[in-house]
Parts: sequence; C-alpha cells; structure tokens
Amino acid sequence: MTGIEIHPGATIGARLFIDHGDGVVIGETSNIGDDVTLYQAVTLGGTSPSVNSHAQVDTKRHPTLEDGVIVGSGAQVLGPIVIGKNARIGANAVVTSDVPHGVTAVGIPARVVMPRDKKHAGDFVAYGTPAEGCPDPVLNTIESLRTQVSALMARIDELENPTKSRTKAASKTKKAASIVGKE
Repeated sequence: MTGIEIHPGATIGARLFIDHGDGVVIGETSNIGDDVTLYQAVTLGGTSPSVNSHAQVDTKRHPTLEDGVIVGSGAQVLGPIVIGKNARIGANAVVTSDVPHGVTAVGIPARVVMPRDKKHAGDFVAYGTPAEGCPDPVLNTIESLRTQVSALMARIDELENPTKSRTKAASKTKKAASIVGKE
C-alpha cells in the first residue's frame, strides 16, 4: 500500500512527482499540470458535501494545479481554485482561493508572500517553503502597529506628564553634550 489516494476521475499531467507520498489525496475533479511536485499528506480536496453526489457529477469541486507547482507537506488545497504556473504552496498551508503564477502562498488561511529577489521566484524550493527572503505581510503589519502604539504611548505620557518629559529631554541633552565633549 502506498497511502496515496488518487480518484480515477482526476486528470494528471506528465512527470507528477509525489515525494514521501503517504497521506496524499487527489480528488475526483482535480487537474494537475506537468512537472508538479506534491509532498506527503497533501490534500487536493473538494469543498462540496458528498450529499446528493449525483447532482455534483460534472461539477468542478477540486483544485487545478498548473505546470511546475510545488505543494509542501501537509498542505490542504481545497475547492475549485487555480494554483498558477510555478506557484509554491508552503507546508501546512490551507488554500481556499486562487494563487497567481510564480508566487508563494503560506499560512492558514494561505496568503501570498513575495520573494525579495524576483529573479529566483521560479526556482525549485523543497516543500514549497522558502527559508528566507519572503516577508510575511501580516507580521510586517503587526510590527508596524506595535511601533505606532509605542510612539503614541510615549506621546500620551509626554502630554500627561509635561514636567517629566522636560526633565527627560534635559537629561538627554546633557547626556548628548557629555558624549560630544568626550570625543
């Protein structure tokens, strides 16, 4: 037993590579392009319930993976969505919407992260997870908000305690002067 479940209705292109395939599931209406790599425990699943399955015949319910896609371990790609050519899906991502060609999507729910070095965007990346160079937009937003909150808290403190802030400013001026004087 391989532990790989491929529905006979799935369409699979040339040179599909399933690495460490245990737990891979490829649903009935999945379309897989050429040179696609899937790692262990990947699901290309549908989002429609199996109730009244006769009414779902000839209805696209599973994803399409275009040529050159890499899907990392444990990723769940769900529904009648399209993963664009040479896109990467990071390990354990849950993808429920289209992913453009040549980008990497990570997280739950999956979101696109752009590589800093666009020249290497199409390079093979094992498990579909870049080790570096892909800023996380959510983390960047959180860091920006933390910086803004710190600045606002300092300003509130300055406004609520004007004597304290003047003393602090005078102390900084003296300290700067003493450092300059030592040079």
